[in-house]
Amino acid sequence: MTYASQADMTERFGESMMIDLTDRAEPATGAIDADVVTRALEDADAAIDGYLKGRYKLPLAVTPPLLRDLAQAIAIYKLHRNTASDKIAKDYDAAMRVLLQIGRGDVRLDVEGVEPESSGAASVRTSDRCRDMTPGNMKGFV
Repeated sequence: MTYASQADMTERFGESMMIDLTDRAEPATGAIDADVVTRALEDADAAIDGYLKGRYKLPLAVTPPLLRDLAQAIAIYKLHRNTASDKIAKDYDAAMRVLLQIGRGDVRLDVEGVEPESSGAASVRTSDRCRDMTPGNMKGFV
């Protein structure tokens, strides 16, 4: 399951930008190369899944709008062969920060029933022998 599609990317970034970033044929074809876009979207999906894996059951039944946005920001950054513009680089950095927050549980996705329940295993339990207070073991304190 992909979080974003080529149509989403074209709608958000425009056809001319998508052609500029994906048309790598010699000579140029003047069209969007679907294989290049698919590879960038798969890379974005893999990055997102890496952060979601410990917190959500994958694949998700529905794609939350937040993940679609993050997938697009990551994919457009990955489509750049050289240096991305400041805006695209900042969007990529912000997307990676949000994924980190999702992985830590600071940001929760609006998807029902997929976040695992807490097992309670994070608490600390200690036990020690019973210590009676007697004059012998209180020596020096009384």
